Amino acid sequence: MSWIDQHEDMAGAFEAAAAVKSVDAQAFREAMSRLGAAVHIVTTDGPAGKSGFTATAVVSVSDNPATLLVCLNRAATSMPILRENGVFCVNTLRAGDEIIADTFAGRTQVSREQRFNTGNWSTLATRSPALLSAVVAFDCRVIEVKSVASHDIYFGVVEAMNSGPAGAALVYHDRSYKQV
Repeated sequence: MSWIDQHEDMAGAFEAAAAVKSVDAQAFREAMSRLGAAVHIVTTDGPAGKSGFTATAVVSVSDNPATLLVCLNRAATSMPILRENGVFCVNTLRAGDEIIADTFAGRTQVSREQRFNTGNWSTLATRSPALLSAVVAFDCRVIEVKSVASHDIYFGVVEAMNSGPAGAALVYHDRSYKQV
């Protein structure tokens, strides 16, 4: 079964999650703002085109094989592009890259097509854009997608990596950027 078929099989997952009693959404968002998280630019390129978005919901899943997961809201403009391309690159930002984070988060007036004019980009194995100044870039091929509530969770096997220059990483905590 392909990852697209698995995604379609999960169509009822949102309804199941919505039926479970949960805390208030606004209170949950406020509580989550207190968790510090690394800031990443997740990029993709392929038959559906090139796109990218800012994310903090990126997690290591396994080292054998090396696998990451990325969470993306199904309402995001990058979602159909990532789903069709089936590849992504997680670019972990370094301290000082706040403008790149804001650009890919849609907080500036830069169009989706012009976002890649911010920063210096290359490509690795999947041809997804890799940020040269990133602390590290993980180039991944999607192997599975799970739908949970409002988001799709993309699992990707890491096909290539690039470590940038040493330095502090950018994190998002308490609704502001900080460095670690």
